[in-house]
Amino acid sequence: MDDFSSPDLISDLPQSILESILTRLPIREAVRTSVLSSKWRYRWATLTHLVFDEECVTLSNDRALIEHKLINFITRALFLHQGPIHKFQLCTSYLQSCPDIDQWILFLSRKDIKELVLELGESQWIRVPSCLFNCKKLIRLELFRCELDPPPTFKGFLYLKTLNLYQVFDASDAIESLISSCPLLENLSLSYSDSLTLNIRAPNLKYLCLEGEFKDICLENTPLLVAMSIAMYMTEDIAEHMEQSSGCNFIKLLGGVPHLERLIGRIYFTKYLSIGGDPRRLPITYSHLKIIELCQVSFEDMKEILVVLRLITNSQNLKELRISQGSSTTHAAMEATDLDFWEKECPSHCSFERLIVVKMSEMSGAPHEMEFIKFLLENSPVLEIMSIMPCPFVTDGRLNMLTELVRFRRASARAEILFSQG
Repeated sequence: MDDFSSPDLISDLPQSILESILTRLPIREAVRTSVLSSKWRYRWATLTHLVFDEECVTLSNDRALIEHKLINFITRALFLHQGPIHKFQLCTSYLQSCPDIDQWILFLSRKDIKELVLELGESQWIRVPSCLFNCKKLIRLELFRCELDPPPTFKGFLYLKTLNLYQVFDASDAIESLISSCPLLENLSLSYSDSLTLNIRAPNLKYLCLEGEFKDICLENTPLLVAMSIAMYMTEDIAEHMEQSSGCNFIKLLGGVPHLERLIGRIYFTKYLSIGGDPRRLPITYSHLKIIELCQVSFEDMKEILVVLRLITNSQNLKELRISQGSSTTHAAMEATDLDFWEKECPSHCSFERLIVVKMSEMSGAPHEMEFIKFLLENSPVLEIMSIMPCPFVTDGRLNMLTELVRFRRASARAEILFSQG
């Protein structure tokens, strides 16, 4: 029989499809396709998305050997690469900050890089080289455990839309300058920052996530913000600084976000908002705000209760409210006598016309907690679910809490009280 060869259908596919196939392979496997045939040789070298991790090399118990192999693999891959590189991602616990990383970033700055992600091991810090700030076409920048120091000549990332910084060692003014020099910035995340005083000026910002030790936060120019998540860790120095700060924190943080749709306030958030006095009449209504989640609210602190009331009564389209109680309930809280507070501070004609779900957790049954639940039930005509989860340390008063709950008047005939015993 005559020999014949079957047609190589895969190799003859359009370039865009071949690149799509290669992009879905781990970079190590993509490089190995060079041995398939002459048509595949170095075809991977035109990939625009390069993702490196420890799977690029064979692992062993010798960390120094793994590091050496990984550096060589990445360096060779970049040396052989042809054309632009739009995404470079390096996530590994085996590399330390080294001159090779600086050289890679310098190489990328000449390759029209648009997305850059750098994450080394937990104990490894990167001093970002100045050539990073020459990556003029960056759209997304994500850095973990790094020291950031923009050079004086840096004029900003004019196309950057996403900036994620985790454990960044830097001065507040440098971060503020970086943020304000990114005019198209839409997504901002700062995590585990230490003792920052932060003024954010980002006119196109839509999504904000902050987590760390913040002395002060002011949203000076964020009119398009739609979602916010903030967790604040408190030290004695920061607590003292907060108490001495001037101005109303509520207004500084939430006074200029008219398009906010989702708000998540975690640890110490309502405490921070309560400092600087009660704003009384807010200069803003949150007509787009549909979901509010507040963690560790102290119902022993009347200022924090006021913060919650000011927030929800100015959110006329609120659909879902989640609150967890944060303070350890004292005897004074259980015997509260200032219940006339609710008649004084609650608007007489308040109605939550779109509120459907309320979830309250870590509840102790303290009078101010119960008054708050009563206020919501009486003023939520379309409410469907009022979920109450008692604090696990509260056992004796659960029956009394439930008895009181079912006696409260409900504006909604469909409102169902779900009382969790677990």
